[in-house]
Amino acid sequence: MTRPAATPTVERNDAEHRYEILLDGTVAGLTAYRDRGDQRVFHHTEIDDAFAGQGLASHLVRQALTDVRAAGKRIVPVCPYVAKYLQKHGEFSDITDSVTPDVLRWLRTEIG
Repeated sequence: MTRPAATPTVERNDAEHRYEILLDGTVAGLTAYRDRGDQRVFHHTEIDDAFAGQGLASHLVRQALTDVRAAGKRIVPVCPYVAKYLQKHGEFSDITDSVTPDVLRWLRTEIG
């Protein structure tokens, strides 16, 4: 008998500046951010190889961006995956800001 697939859950981990996607309590991936005023700057997304190919990155980013909207913040997609997701999902275009040299300089000082 096969076990039904676990339902992924997404949690915001403010202490680590990231959203995590969990399967059965195991962190399967993350999308990392830093807050800059009213902007949430996404700079990295990854899914553990053991969980690849299940659509988890898309689910994770969708939930993270939905949370950004609910928090009244704006999105800055430095992360290539988040940028690609936003190109395909125009429903977030009204809260998306462009990546600028100023944002990139600021981010480098934030994450070292």
